[in-house]
Amino acid sequence: MKGFILGLIIGLAAVPLAAFFYFRSGHTPVAVADAPFPLERQIVRGPLHARIAREMPARAPLSPSETNLMIGAQIYRQQCAACHGLYGRPSDFAAHMYPRAPQLWAPHGNGVVGVSDDPPGETYWKVKNGIRLTGMPAFDQVLNETQMWQVTILLANADKPMPADVLTLLKQPLFSDAPASPGLTLPSVP
Repeated sequence: MKGFILGLIIGLAAVPLAAFFYFRSGHTPVAVADAPFPLERQIVRGPLHARIAREMPARAPLSPSETNLMIGAQIYRQQCAACHGLYGRPSDFAAHMYPRAPQLWAPHGNGVVGVSDDPPGETYWKVKNGIRLTGMPAFDQVLNETQMWQVTILLANADKPMPADVLTLLKQPLFSDAPASPGLTLPSVP
C-alpha cells in the first residue's frame, strides 16, 4: 500500500512537471502558422460562448436608421476594416492571423453576411470586451456605448440592403495607391 501511495504522489507530481518542461522547451505552437494546440478550439469556445450568453444584452437600444448605419460604417472603417475587411474587399492580413479574423462583409451560407446571423447582443459583447488570444481588442475604452452599438447595428444588418451612402463608404479602399506626399521616395532596402 505504501508503494502505491508513493507511486501515486510521484505520478501526480510528474504531470505538472512534464507540462512545465513542455511549455518551457520552445516546442509549444505559438506562431500563427503553427498547427493549433490539441483541443485548443474546444477549450476556448465553451467558456467564451457561456460567458457571452450570460452577459450579452438582450436587445439593441438603437434602430438601424440611416444615421446610425452611416456612423457605424465610419467607425467600422476606422477601427475594424483593417482586420475584418470592407464590402467586396477582404483584409490583406486577416488570413495571416491566428485565429483568422472573420471577414464581416463576406457572404457565407444561406445569404448570411459576416455576423448578421448572430444576435446583436453577442456582437456588441465582442466589440466591447474583445476576445483573448485572438487579436480582437476590447473597444470599451476606445468607443462609447452608442458608437459600439452603431457598429453592432451595422454588422447585424450586413445581409440587408444598405443606404447608398453607407454602401459607397464601405466600398472605398482604406488606403489609396497614391504616395503619401508628392516627391516622397522611400529608401530601397538592400
